[in-house]
Amino acid sequence: MSDELKQHILEYLRTHNTMTLATCQDQVPWAATVFYASAGLQLYFFSPPETRHCQNLAANPRVAVTIQEDYHDWRKIKGIQLEGEVVVVESLLEKAKAMAVYAKKYPEIMRVFTDPANAAFFKAFLKVKFYCVTPKKVFYIDNEQGFGKRQELIVDEDR
Repeated sequence: MSDELKQHILEYLRTHNTMTLATCQDQVPWAATVFYASAGLQLYFFSPPETRHCQNLAANPRVAVTIQEDYHDWRKIKGIQLEGEVVVVESLLEKAKAMAVYAKKYPEIMRVFTDPANAAFFKAFLKVKFYCVTPKKVFYIDNEQGFGKRQELIVDEDR
């Protein structure tokens, strides 16, 4: 893995907040935008399991993800494209890790959702599940380096 490319990707993941998650079930594609927090190349998000994207994930864990800003000048476009798989975070240890990673990036959101005084948010949070995207390939786009400049990072299984 190119260390410099990986560092660009990790920094981009750290400094952005939303990802578009593309899922598919029965050959019908769907895309949803969710907040994420990253631990290395792993991306954690939470959603209610009855959402369309989570129902799709239950049937087909393979996903594509994009992370980018809304640029006005195509010469400045930067972003991430990746393909990977999603798992529901089940073990207590992994749930604690997911919560810690998420709370570090979004302390205010976690306070709102986990405070019983905010009854509606607290009840909603009790129904969500954490999910983890593990990428297999990550592409870093940087048009400032040249039109259509896209570098591929193949993720080692042993990370």
